[in-house]
Amino acid sequence: MAEAQIIDGKAFAARLREKIGSEVAALKQDHGLVPSLSVVLVGDDEASQVYVRNKGKQTEAAGMISATHRLAADTPEGELLDLIGTLNADKTIHGILVQLPLPDPIDEAKVIAAIDPAKDVDGFHTTNVGRLWTGLDAPVPCTPYGCLLMLKETLGELKGKRALVLGRSNIVGKPMAALLLAEHCTVTIAHSRTEDLAERCREADILVAAVGRAEMVRGDWIKPGAAVIDVGINRTNDGLVGDVDFDSVKEIAGHITPVPGGVGPLTVTMLLYNTLKAAKAQEA
Repeated sequence: MAEAQIIDGKAFAARLREKIGSEVAALKQDHGLVPSLSVVLVGDDEASQVYVRNKGKQTEAAGMISATHRLAADTPEGELLDLIGTLNADKTIHGILVQLPLPDPIDEAKVIAAIDPAKDVDGFHTTNVGRLWTGLDAPVPCTPYGCLLMLKETLGELKGKRALVLGRSNIVGKPMAALLLAEHCTVTIAHSRTEDLAERCREADILVAAVGRAEMVRGDWIKPGAAVIDVGINRTNDGLVGDVDFDSVKEIAGHITPVPGGVGPLTVTMLLYNTLKAAKAQEA
């Protein structure tokens, strides 16, 4: 059996950013509207700072307005909530993102709930979660949305396929399952406590691994020809690896995303997509 076809997330993201940039330019020319994204960063977490800088650069590269609000790690929760209230009320701002994780003792759930659902470009507000699960239009969390688009480009119609989502987080696992259900897949959500986990994985035409355990999914867990999307990013002595043991799985799967270079590049791109969509909806 031939090795799996590699799904190039970096190339897919580049094509999508080009399309987003063209739509932003047309929106500016035809309606004088420039989508605007405000990112709030609390504290000095190094990974978060790198991620926020990358978001800012890509937002501006797409022709959008980018603003970053940097707050000290000891900023009181009330001050953060006041800032969100100000951003909510500013009609020139279309998207708001509060970079997670937040330092203790700030309540992340309370902060997410304070964001106007129409400006919640992360798709984490409970209103938007409910809209996603009930089939209504809403911002969708960036990582699972990017996974879905890659799957559709790679496989075409997903209707009728058996899909297994390995992981049940609010950020990836649960919204991924909702998106696949909306595409008429038969969906199983599995996790580290699932009995006969390997056997459940072997039943899947589509396997999305988002459990946060380095190289947990082995080649003998995979249905021959399956599409495997690896969302995991785990730092090891050998460098970055996913939740999938790439070398063994690529011998069995039909398609597979690498780590790095698979799902990762899509996350910020989908944030730009959500900001563009939010701007159109708010100005309609």
